[in-house]
Amino acid sequence: MRLPASARQLRVNRTTRYVLVVVCVLIALHSILAFTHEEYGRATSLSNIASQLSWPHRNGTGDFESLEKETLTSAWAPEATQTETETETGVDDAEDSATSDDSPSDTSPSADTPRKANATLLMLARNSELEKAAQSVRELEEKFNFRFNYPWIFLNEVEFSDEFKANMTELASGQVTFGVIPSDHWYQPEWIDEERATEGRNRLVEADVIYGGSVSYRNMCRFNSGFFYRHPLLQQYKWYWRVEPDVHFYCYVDNDPFLYMEEHNKTYGFTISLYEFEATIPTLWQTVKNFTTEYPQFVAENNAMGFLSEDGGESYNLCHFWSNFEIADMDFWRGEAYTKFFEYLDATGGFYYERWGDAPVHSIAASLFLPKERVHFFDEIGYFHNPFTHCTINWDLWHNKGCTCSSWMSFDYQQYSCKRRWDLVL
Repeated sequence: MRLPASARQLRVNRTTRYVLVVVCVLIALHSILAFTHEEYGRATSLSNIASQLSWPHRNGTGDFESLEKETLTSAWAPEATQTETETETGVDDAEDSATSDDSPSDTSPSADTPRKANATLLMLARNSELEKAAQSVRELEEKFNFRFNYPWIFLNEVEFSDEFKANMTELASGQVTFGVIPSDHWYQPEWIDEERATEGRNRLVEADVIYGGSVSYRNMCRFNSGFFYRHPLLQQYKWYWRVEPDVHFYCYVDNDPFLYMEEHNKTYGFTISLYEFEATIPTLWQTVKNFTTEYPQFVAENNAMGFLSEDGGESYNLCHFWSNFEIADMDFWRGEAYTKFFEYLDATGGFYYERWGDAPVHSIAASLFLPKERVHFFDEIGYFHNPFTHCTINWDLWHNKGCTCSSWMSFDYQQYSCKRRWDLVL
């Protein structure tokens, strides 16, 4: 018995509706999982699936060749390691401790050797962070350094373990050096009033501020603000790329960012900007205003004050560049303006009486003492440091760089990001 056409149409419509409902539910579940589980989002992204296939991959010259070929080529890069010896008075010059036996002996430049900047990759880490450090090194090598073989420097307030050294040396494509931070660069100075410092820490603990009670965190912030570029191992270098344990890199960096900075007269580069916790820096801005009043000659024309303040510098809007990622020129930190600036800040004890971070300190200095065009936003470098992600929203850039992040998850234009503020400044 044949059903009337209207009944057949009704059956088809019902079936179609059921299928559509199921598809919509699956899409919704996928979206929720991608949003709430970063690893799931990366694993199921179209670019990650594509990377598992033997499709051509763009190399650093603009030509296309397989990723497998590039990886095999990088395996022949010479490796070396250095260690640094600690003395009772500080840190001696680094000296070679092991070099690969099969490394080429002729390292003179040739027409086939691409030009490199005087630069290093820099990580501050502890022995207990071995796995997290290895993750960061592995990903940056895969996404960038196996093409360029820049050296790595690892710093710690104590000697690195043999296990840490062996693992990092195995992962790195360039020369590897391990150093110990001098005590007077790391620990709380004796002139700090410990009673006052303890009261400051207790206030932040009561306010539930992250790292509010940590002295070691304050040591790190002060070291990164005013001492890392003075370390003996870094004296020979001009540029650095700061890398922290437990970060992710999502896009292939097939152009040398150090050379880009050098060739385009840039000084400081960032990927993420956000607001600082006001409770950690209650007197920082007034101290900055006092400094610029005493040393007006250091304030650059056409600076980026508009990024820091919305009332011409009367108050600080708390915006800063997130300094766990930095590509910058250490000669700026070593220069007269920043040297006097850091010494002025440090003399107040604010790193310990409050909880001044290196991020606002670096950001304020770069924004005030440099013309704004010398600060660069690296849109093409996909990056994650818990809990924030930068992922370009430029489709062509995302595709051409083989990014595995989700653009819609990027922190750039979320509520607590300062990227909009930076866009207005430019």
